[in-house]
Amino acid sequence: MTGPSRGIGRATALLLAGRGQRLALVGRPSPELDATVADALAAGAPDVRAFHADFRLASEVDAAASAVLGWGTPSVVVNNAGLVHRVRIEEMSLEQWHDQLEVNLSAPFVLTRRLLPAMRAARRGRIVNVGSISSTLGTPRLSAYCAAKWGLVGMTKSLAEELTDSGLMAVVVLPGSVDTRMLEGSGFPPRMTAEDVAKTILFYALDAPLAHNGGVIEMFGV
Repeated sequence: MTGPSRGIGRATALLLAGRGQRLALVGRPSPELDATVADALAAGAPDVRAFHADFRLASEVDAAASAVLGWGTPSVVVNNAGLVHRVRIEEMSLEQWHDQLEVNLSAPFVLTRRLLPAMRAARRGRIVNVGSISSTLGTPRLSAYCAAKWGLVGMTKSLAEELTDSGLMAVVVLPGSVDTRMLEGSGFPPRMTAEDVAKTILFYALDAPLAHNGGVIEMFGV
């Protein structure tokens, strides 16, 4: 899974660990990533390995995915890494625009493209993409983020069609305001916890029937 160092990704990693899953955690090197590795092992994962990548760089994402395949064929892929710059369109640099599309949309494509052939050969596997309620609406100062997250829904639904009768499935989860560091500065109050989203991801990763293939799961909070 990607983006495991904090927030939704860390919460999901710990829940998967509690279900006895081996974990390949893909993220940038950091003390937070190291802590997730240690805590996942303590939570019950039989093995946890960190694979490093800058999600703005397709070559690094592809290399990390290849390294994961060297360890084994994944049965679950969680594309969770995210990046946001809150900037008005006329003030946004091309670098900020491209960074958000690379991390939020291109990285899930590159990772999935590399892992999918082995998963098809095994005829099993689930791909859970983490979008956002911003996949369904526009928000001031979030043009690039919204564009990427809308794109992630389209990619997921197209992928789901390609996975028909394959033994695999793909879904996308769209959480609203989550109590994480990314929400800071947004002006929106949190309406759910990272653990709420992680429990939803866990269900689709391990327990949901394959009939959910192509599902778009909106979470508005309470």
